[in-house]
Amino acid sequence: MKITEVVAALIWKGNQFMICQRPAHKASGLLWEFVGGKVEPGETKEQALIRECQEELGVLLSVGDVFGEVVHEYPDLAVHLTLFNATIAKGEPKRLEHNDIRWIKPSEIPSYAFCPADEEILTRIAERMTD
Repeated sequence: MKITEVVAALIWKGNQFMICQRPAHKASGLLWEFVGGKVEPGETKEQALIRECQEELGVLLSVGDVFGEVVHEYPDLAVHLTLFNATIAKGEPKRLEHNDIRWIKPSEIPSYAFCPADEEILTRIAERMTD
């Protein structure tokens, strides 16, 4: 199975990080995820993440280092997810793509149903961070 390169942003505001709820009509509808998307041909991962955040949230992102990577196989595709630490350099997040946007503490992770590819990374966040 061909692996799709996907990037996402771990955006912190104080002791909370941003999660986004997928639209109901898309795959994994209404599950929560980190903002991001597919890397297009000719883009670096960082460029893809900046573009995705402009498209999905209307913000300019400042991309930091890699927080973690995971490969996950869904029934119909395999993804290599790279999660970057990031901050919002300009703008206020808007729901341009997502059903909802929330800022949550690591202790609140169990209260949300996330996309399967994010589970391993969420475990790492919960282990490394405390409220």
